[in-house]
Amino acid sequence: MNLSVSVNINSSIDQVWRAITDIHNCDKMINGIIGLTILEQPESGLVGLKWQETRLMFGKDAVETMWITECQEQAYYCTRAENHGAIYITKMSVQSIDDQTVLTMTFSGTSDSFWIKVLSSVMSLFIKKSMMKMLQADLEDIKRYVESQSN
Repeated sequence: MNLSVSVNINSSIDQVWRAITDIHNCDKMINGIIGLTILEQPESGLVGLKWQETRLMFGKDAVETMWITECQEQAYYCTRAENHGAIYITKMSVQSIDDQTVLTMTFSGTSDSFWIKVLSSVMSLFIKKSMMKMLQADLEDIKRYVESQSN
């Protein structure tokens, strides 16, 4: 499954980048995150930062361990998570256009597990719609947060 959503934010790329890379406080910015624990902090930069994120999904707490695998300062960073035979890659990227910043979240999920592939094909439409709504809600939360800090 591959998904991509974007939002235009009335703020500088610097302010948007600062917000999306403040992983320690993203639970205060994104309503869907109900808990966050930092597991590993690199000596410098973002690559290697590892955390557990808790969200309420389908009425239950869902905990994912995520870590940043690559980063290009003020351009993008990628996270990875692995759960139940599936691998999830998320890319957060920023691009300055005029006086705005376009924030894009790209999500992909793959699996080597036969059963996960079967389940995914059966549930793909439902899962895809739910994921799109969640990703878009996260971006709207980030937009609200950044724009409120800019005023």
